[in-house]
Amino acid sequence: MEPNDAHGAETGPDLRQYLTVARTYWRGIAAILLGTILLAFVWTLTQPKIYEAASSGMVVTAGADNIGTALAGDSLAKSKATSYKSIAQSRPVALKVQSELGLELTPDVLLGQIAVEVPTATAEIRVKAQSTDPAAAQDLADAWVEALAEQVSDIESSAMDAGSAGAAVQVAPLGRAALPTEPVSPNTRLALALGGVVGLALGLGYALLRNHLDRRVRSAEAVERLGSSVVGTIPSDARLATGRQVVESGSLNHDDRESHAFSESLRELRTNLSYMDVDNPPRIIVITSSVPGEGKSSISANLAVAIAATGRETILIDGDLRRPVLSDIFGLPSGGGLTDVLSGMADIDDVLQPYGPVPSLSLLAAGRIPPNPSELLGSRAMKNLLRQLSETAVVLIDAPPLLPVTDAAILTKSADGALVTVKAGSTTIDELGKALDNLRKVDAHVLGAILNQVPTKGAGADQYGYYGKYYYSAQQEPGVASRRHEEAIAVEAPVRAARAGVAPDRLEDAVHDAEDAGERADDRSFDELLTTPAQMRHLRRRG
Repeated sequence: MEPNDAHGAETGPDLRQYLTVARTYWRGIAAILLGTILLAFVWTLTQPKIYEAASSGMVVTAGADNIGTALAGDSLAKSKATSYKSIAQSRPVALKVQSELGLELTPDVLLGQIAVEVPTATAEIRVKAQSTDPAAAQDLADAWVEALAEQVSDIESSAMDAGSAGAAVQVAPLGRAALPTEPVSPNTRLALALGGVVGLALGLGYALLRNHLDRRVRSAEAVERLGSSVVGTIPSDARLATGRQVVESGSLNHDDRESHAFSESLRELRTNLSYMDVDNPPRIIVITSSVPGEGKSSISANLAVAIAATGRETILIDGDLRRPVLSDIFGLPSGGGLTDVLSGMADIDDVLQPYGPVPSLSLLAAGRIPPNPSELLGSRAMKNLLRQLSETAVVLIDAPPLLPVTDAAILTKSADGALVTVKAGSTTIDELGKALDNLRKVDAHVLGAILNQVPTKGAGADQYGYYGKYYYSAQQEPGVASRRHEEAIAVEAPVRAARAGVAPDRLEDAVHDAEDAGERADDRSFDELLTTPAQMRHLRRRG
């Protein structure tokens, strides 16, 4: 949670990252929150109900014959009320209450059940008594005020007998205390609120701790901190949940949002590869991963179809000579293959198999599993084969994982670079870091990382920087083609007509001819869709 800024310095987490962590672990936070609230509620049920009654007495002075004497008496009463507070909290008063009520409780226990307070700038003495019985609390409060009045009377009488010059002062009870109807303890609302606050704090602490201890790759920033850029994010696709298969067809299906999201991410990856080096784009690309099970073979197969769909000759080589799977994915024979060519037992033209749905794609299977895969992949024959194939085609190599074996690192030395597949939320930072180090140790070029099986909903989607599915899902319901899509005309006809030398004023007729023939625009590379401003004026919908 400490991303690097533009200058490479680490910066602390911001509010957005905290919210992302909370969304990621919201189930744990909610469970802890509900658990603490439930515990607080259970605690209130186990506590005894405490009732509180309040009784008051007023300190009064005698002999107020005029205003001056009355003011002096009032000031004296307020002063005496403060001093009588200590008397009210004394053991003699507690003994009087114990004797009057016939209680078996000790004076110390009784003192623990009462609270005495003197409101500011008043001559009132307020006694609050607590008990598990409402009536007992009422009796205790009244008895305490009466006992305090007796104790004050005894003290003041003694002072007057000794010849004190002060006026007579006494405490007059103000009536009986009200019978309490609601307990003051336990406070259920307060307990539940405190339980919620504590639970929320514990839940957030749990989420932050989990996030700190979690070593899995959960964001594109985590990959970039290891020194590799993310060149593509491939969303999760339900069709791949049952196993490896070719789900990319090379054409867009606007009615299927699920397949559209997956296909569009492959096109984005294809475009990024094309523009990595405009003058010298990579033509021999190794696709590997850190450990097995990250989806590198599925990515290799579907990316090859996406590239070949643009019309470029593409050759996909099964470079995993230990556990080859590409033949099964494409449903092609797995007899002869790469090992037969490298050993001189077959020519490349004999074992290269075209893929029927996409004619510009050919597959070179692994062939027979050899006892020395690393030596074969690092041989001069392999390098010459790759150089020969890359002269006329884009070559993709499905290589073994980097950590179990060294085959992928050896292959990358003979290629233009490697794409490292990272399974989102599964691959750990340590695994990815070690895999990248293995490539750097042999001075191999890392083209970037592919985040695979990226979630398209929830907190994970924006963590990995994937937003494509939300765009398409906001446009239309599943299986309902948009009106603009139905009315849109093919853009392929104007491009082909322009290349054939058709005049701009006849381009619209060429478009209608193409539609009448049932032609539609297929997925071409970006440069094949470029037209002049004059030609673009004819790319409009039919009125």
